Amino acid sequence: MDAMDVTAPMNPPAEYYEQGTTAERWARAQLFFDAKEYANAARVLVTVTDEAPEQLAPRLLLARAYYHSAQLSRAERELRALLERWPVEDYARLLLGRTLERAGRADEARPHLRMAAAMAGEFPE
Repeated sequence: MDAMDVTAPMNPPAEYYEQGTTAERWARAQLFFDAKEYANAARVLVTVTDEAPEQLAPRLLLARAYYHSAQLSRAERELRALLERWPVEDYARLLLGRTLERAGRADEARPHLRMAAAMAGEFPE
């Protein structure tokens, strides 16, 4: 490929994902996520969540990045850890249900989806 080819995939060095302050990496991860570069967002978010495990937003975005990049076992692991700490986080409960469904585990997903709906005030007729 020509060095000036703008269509060439960008593969930054591993250090790129760890550069900057936590806030700068959080912003970079959000840019990757918004650009639908979910795997890159996850690579950045891992460093952010390691430094600030008490922050809900980066951990939830990490789980979403894993889900959207089809890293379902990682998404499930992150969501279960998140729900251990924040059991009333209805979106995490919904995403766990969707993750389990996508992994072909509909029976395991059902209680999480029902609970998420109830937490959101959606009750069956």
